[in-house]
Amino acid sequence: MEQSSMFERSVPEPLANRLRPRTLDEYIGQKHLVGEGKVLRRLIESDSVSSMIFWGPPGVGKTTLARIIAGRTRSRFVDFSAVTSGIKEIRSVMEEADRARLYGERTILFVDEIHRFNKAQQDAFLPYVEKGSIILIGATTENPSFEVNSALLSRCKVFVLKALEPEDILLLLRRALTSENGFGDRRVEISEDMLSQIARFSNGDARTALSTLEMAVLNGDMEGDRVIVTPQTLEQVTSKKSLLYDKKGEEHYNLISALHKSMRNSDPDAAVYWLARMLESGEDPMYIARRVVRFAAEDVGLADPRALELAVAVSQACHLIGVPECTVHLTQAVVYLSLAPKSNAMEAAYNAAREDALRQLDEPVPLQIRNAPTRLMKELDYGKGYQYAHDYQEKMTAMQCLPESLKDREYYRPGDQGLEPRFAERLRSIKEWKKQKRGG
Repeated sequence: MEQSSMFERSVPEPLANRLRPRTLDEYIGQKHLVGEGKVLRRLIESDSVSSMIFWGPPGVGKTTLARIIAGRTRSRFVDFSAVTSGIKEIRSVMEEADRARLYGERTILFVDEIHRFNKAQQDAFLPYVEKGSIILIGATTENPSFEVNSALLSRCKVFVLKALEPEDILLLLRRALTSENGFGDRRVEISEDMLSQIARFSNGDARTALSTLEMAVLNGDMEGDRVIVTPQTLEQVTSKKSLLYDKKGEEHYNLISALHKSMRNSDPDAAVYWLARMLESGEDPMYIARRVVRFAAEDVGLADPRALELAVAVSQACHLIGVPECTVHLTQAVVYLSLAPKSNAMEAAYNAAREDALRQLDEPVPLQIRNAPTRLMKELDYGKGYQYAHDYQEKMTAMQCLPESLKDREYYRPGDQGLEPRFAERLRSIKEWKKQKRGG
């Protein structure tokens, strides 16, 4: 008699898999795409999908939508992973799709993480998409404009999926507690406040939210037939304290204000603390990166021109690797900007120019610096008197570029920190030279 192996015991599916919606009515979120009467819903319900790309962050329902299409379509549905497949597998599937087309059968090919395919692999799809052998549905967390070949992308409709709202996550968590596929057969006691904490912790990712709930329940306290989830259990599961934070509320703006003002006040310790508060509360690192880029010009500017280069590089690093790895890049940026010399001359210059621009929106551009691409414009003196700076030894001229009513107006007033005194001296010498030329 055969002996059973311990490895043959069935391992329960993760909660996120057990609760995966199978119909559009069960699907949560993305109302802009699958709400009543919306375009993607109509395509799915009429079984008339064309090649498309689902672009969105992790855990928002890209694969689930593909599986819903699989359940409704009258086509062959092939699930393909960019992580485990190469060109050999692609060609094999494509040839099979070609044969199926000869018998009038469509093939829908779902490619998860399509951005992981290189150019040659993506090119392998193109002829089959063009001749209609397959309908391609790709899913990606990366911007398809950069990660999907332009020829392939031009033949696909891109649908942008958004991070789930906390209300969507809460609905999903409550469903998990009552569904027979979830914890409906147990008496789980967990407060609404803790469910809200899980929703905030998940940062719009349904898979993260359900996995967190599952771990909290499995580690909960057993009392008879009840499972009690305590705040201590949840904190252990998330490895995070319940910090006061609401990404849409007042505290969100309080914390980014604290970070900005700490950097402005050259306090790197405070800046790193407020950075950690935001990141550990689930803030999107790209939001912080955008604020850091703004700060580099608004509060440092030409006092240290490299500050903006660093801030942009950090923003790109955050986009490439995400959390938690990018925390060190953001730390480097906020410490550098805290220690950098400060100047608000860029913001002050723009605000001063903006005031004049709004008051004089109808002020004509001086004729000498107008473009004159046509003969008529030249006859109307467009460009007359223009002096091409590169034709002159000093690489500048005394030509007036402001409207007459704003002649000699000054907007940029350099500060005295860092490198800005060098720019101030350069500006002073330029203005002195132009003044002498105009006087002569």
